[in-house]
Amino acid sequence: MVRIYYKEGKQVKKETDVRELGILKNLMWVDLHSATNEEEEWVETKCNISFQTPQEIVEIESSARYFEQNNTINANSNFLITDGDGYHFYPVSFMIRENILFTFRQGDSKTFADTVKKIRLGEEIFKDGVDILLLLLETRIESDADLLEAMSKDVKNISRALSREKKPKQDSLLTINNLQENTMMIRESIIDKQRVLSQILRSMYFPEDRKERLRIVLKDINSLLEYTTFNFERLEYLQDTFMGLINLEQNEIIKIFTVVTICFLPPTLIAGVFGMNYQVIPSSNHPYGFWIAVGLMVCSSLGFLFFFKRRKWI
Repeated sequence: MVRIYYKEGKQVKKETDVRELGILKNLMWVDLHSATNEEEEWVETKCNISFQTPQEIVEIESSARYFEQNNTINANSNFLITDGDGYHFYPVSFMIRENILFTFRQGDSKTFADTVKKIRLGEEIFKDGVDILLLLLETRIESDADLLEAMSKDVKNISRALSREKKPKQDSLLTINNLQENTMMIRESIIDKQRVLSQILRSMYFPEDRKERLRIVLKDINSLLEYTTFNFERLEYLQDTFMGLINLEQNEIIKIFTVVTICFLPPTLIAGVFGMNYQVIPSSNHPYGFWIAVGLMVCSSLGFLFFFKRRKWI
């Protein structure tokens, strides 16, 4: 599908018939969303541009993520999407040629839908595709901020759960690890945009009168990066707290076994002595010898328990 946005007066209108591309004036944005090969070739021919292949878009080298060629800015960025299985990346390719924005993507994102809604509201005056690119990036940063805010609430909830739990649960550790992974993915997405926007800011093809707005977007990105760092530090603290609770629980178990072992040592010694088959052992032929041995064993155990209690070891 190809969506074509053009300016007619002060209004931004949309056209979905790619064959109108050569007729429409004042083009602003051409969005190729899972376009067919025929639609892609038609756009390339009419607009004298060339899109990268899906393999080139996902390349991580700097030369593939951003480059300028034939008065055209080419930039690739990963957008973060959420579903029932967690967070995922999908690549988006941007092109700016003669202040017309071209986007090439295979996946769908709420960011693009929100951007279109803002365009339809008409609260902002759009000169050309550069303004739409800035709006698209601002919307994406707002979405990342919302993800971080939601994640911050999850961190607070897990922190309160750890405070209430007398015994740490394995689910809490798995939740912390999942939050750490999601935080790293958001941070990776934000850093990717920071790198691309920093390169666009240095471009001679990007309008000078819009660079100040781009700097504001970069400041917002820096704020989000600081927030992700803070969030990750909180998660590390919770992980350390969880491991500390596990160590305390293990120490309690070890202490119980240690006390039990020491309390049974004297009775074991007494039983071993009185169990020897020697005539010289005292009370071996006494009519109450068995009960005397049992009494000594009980008293020795109780004596050690009283001693431990007195020292507040148990």
